[in-house]
Amino acid sequence: MNEYLPNIIENSIFDIDYEMLYKKNIRFLLYDLDNTITPSDQLLFDSKRKDLFDKIKKIGIKPIIFSNSPRKRVKKYAYKLNIDYVYLACKPMSFKFIKVMKKYNFKKNETAIIGDQLLTDIKGGNKVGITTILVKPLVDYDSIFTRCNRIREKKIKKELGID
Repeated sequence: MNEYLPNIIENSIFDIDYEMLYKKNIRFLLYDLDNTITPSDQLLFDSKRKDLFDKIKKIGIKPIIFSNSPRKRVKKYAYKLNIDYVYLACKPMSFKFIKVMKKYNFKKNETAIIGDQLLTDIKGGNKVGITTILVKPLVDYDSIFTRCNRIREKKIKKELGID
């Protein structure tokens, strides 16, 4: 059950203490896209999100989008935020986590993942030994693929005492 236990739980990406992460040596943030940064059925883009990512970069942390979504969707959003991205990340499998840390030359203790799902984001991050940050989904509806995970996730959250 510990494979699903996040290191940090926050309401949203806007509630995370990025300066505290920096003080804890986090220099590389992998962001899930759907229902973490933007609702899963749209590409909500506003100055609040752009300002947040600009602030994160100014602190000295490199943010990237690390999503299971297809390239077209992820690339469009990453372009608007002026950050790099990984699409079809195959979370919770480990190989793309390892590949992206190697590509950008960051160690496990310098890396964190931020996402809304225990079964993909948190489990994947825990498997590779990076800091995991769980946020609440932005909206209550999900893609068909995620809905099945949410049923299982609800049971796991109850067992872990989360939510």
